[in-house]
Amino acid sequence: QVQLVESGGGLVQPGESLRLSCTTSGFTFSTYGMSWYRQFPGQERELVAFITSNSDRIHIPDFAQGRFTISRDNDKKTAYLDVNSVKPEDTAKYFCKAVHRYDGTTYWGQGTQVTVSS
Repeated sequence: QVQLVESGGGLVQPGESLRLSCTTSGFTFSTYGMSWYRQFPGQERELVAFITSNSDRIHIPDFAQGRFTISRDNDKKTAYLDVNSVKPEDTAKYFCKAVHRYDGTTYWGQGTQVTVSS
């Protein structure tokens, strides 16, 4: 049974740092590229960060450059998203996604809510 479970969300104060985790099971994690997306109410999910299966390439969209960092631990089958200096506009539901490096098989987690407020 494939599972992707995001954790680390919650209420965060502006300026703080945040680490989200995506813990997986049920598939060969080391053969999947991992992404983090976020979704604002009523909007499509937007890509926040991507890392290849062996961490040799990372893509961070322009808006996330400088504050968002993606990493992974293949031994722990977990991907991470670190966010520095969170802002109220980072408030969203954050999802992780796994995509097989060859055949495109895709899995999504259920998401974790991040609320940035003082």
